[in-house]
Amino acid sequence: MDIGYFFVLRGIIIKKYLLIITGFLFVALGGIGIFIPVLPTTPFVLVAAICFSASSPKLYLWLSNTKYFGEFITNYKNKSGVRKAVKIRALVFLYVTLGISFFLIESWAVKGILIAVAIGVTIHILMLKTKSED
Repeated sequence: MDIGYFFVLRGIIIKKYLLIITGFLFVALGGIGIFIPVLPTTPFVLVAAICFSASSPKLYLWLSNTKYFGEFITNYKNKSGVRKAVKIRALVFLYVTLGISFFLIESWAVKGILIAVAIGVTIHILMLKTKSED
């Protein structure tokens, strides 16, 4: 076996496993983002999907068919938008969690940041294309 071929093969294997590890890291961040409104779920899930599609078709298929993340990937691929119910749920969760934080924190600077986050995330969610309910 040629030594150059060995290093190329080894590099491909290392790249595959690094992409898989990175994919799972982004799946975890996306999962945390479901519960923490300032952490965006969709970009993390899409990066995980890209990592899995480049390294493991099985993992990409698994992620695409998961209950919580599959819709993000499908909506992005089809450019179909976000369901109205998902937007409402996201806004309710955003305001409940930020509201609790707002009343538990004494610093007015942090409260100002929370208000800015609430406004920014609300604008972002409302600007997303709404998926038609077929």
